[in-house]
Amino acid sequence: MNEDAPEDLMDADELPAIEFDSPGRFSIHNPQTVPVQASTSREPAPFVLGEQDSLQRFNTPDDARAHALALMQQARRSLCIYTPDLEPWLYHHSSIQEACTRFLIAHPRNRLRILVRDVTRAVKEGSRLLTLTRRLSSNCHIRKLNPDYPNEEAAYLLADTHGLLLRPEPEHYAGYALYNHPGHIRSRQAAFDQAWDSSLSDPDLRSFLL
Repeated sequence: MNEDAPEDLMDADELPAIEFDSPGRFSIHNPQTVPVQASTSREPAPFVLGEQDSLQRFNTPDDARAHALALMQQARRSLCIYTPDLEPWLYHHSSIQEACTRFLIAHPRNRLRILVRDVTRAVKEGSRLLTLTRRLSSNCHIRKLNPDYPNEEAAYLLADTHGLLLRPEPEHYAGYALYNHPGHIRSRQAAFDQAWDSSLSDPDLRSFLL
């Protein structure tokens, strides 16, 4: 007998036996591991900026992405994005980042401007567009919409003087794309420029870009 053992274990032989009935066998079900799905490639919509006259309606995220990519790949002077939160489902993709990078380095006067209502999600979760504004800060700029200014609720993308992708209700995918409608784009560009002139530099953006 081990004299250094606690007294309750030394007297274990005197304890009454405990009856135990097994409830039987049972199995343990762990949730299956869901594999991380690799980012799928995107193809641009088959329309030419400055040539396609008809309005192209869409109501699915894939079609919206295809039109956005087509407009960004074909822009030659100016890209403007008006967005509630940088819409990761639409813009957070390597093909969008590549298209914007090629556009920005093609000519020193090319400019990408982004107006966003709320950057909290993008700063917290990351955004390829935010990364781009940090890398190419000389001609890629992002600003926050002024809450005191009468801003639109829509979300849109402007490409040069002919292209537009517009979703009237940002919480829905549905919208339309224009590839050759300079009159409509001119008025939309004027509204964007007015909102840009009254826009603000957000503290979250400054800390991210430093």
